[in-house]
Amino acid sequence: SWLDTYVSAVLGRKASHVTILDVRPLTSVADAFIICSGRSHRQVSAIADFTRRELKKQKIQPLSVEGLKEGHWVLLDYGHVIIHIFYEPVREFYDLEGLWIDARRVITESLLQWEHVHAKELHDERSPLLYAHYPGWLGY
Repeated sequence: SWLDTYVSAVLGRKASHVTILDVRPLTSVADAFIICSGRSHRQVSAIADFTRRELKKQKIQPLSVEGLKEGHWVLLDYGHVIIHIFYEPVREFYDLEGLWIDARRVITESLLQWEHVHAKELHDERSPLLYAHYPGWLGY
């Protein structure tokens, strides 16, 4: 899947609560949002730095990067994919998933594989693996 490249990069620094939204029918800003969390401001910045480096190795450069120094909410804009990396309390406050409630949730192969490997660590109702069979989830 074309999204797996981005998802794998985000998961490389143990981003949590990874959610992928297909926003194509709702906006022309992007095709997909990848939303994830870090457990500290430092981890949020580390996830963003790692993601940028990994994608750069594949010759994928962001159009813009916002919020990297603060580590509250980092936005990596790759044009057709926008990656939102949140410090968890900030993510809950802004609730992008709620704002984009009409967007379809997407499960990619890399996300399924990662969750399978880390299944014992995942005891969270927000884990996409638990909702994989619900209507509205798309596989790419």
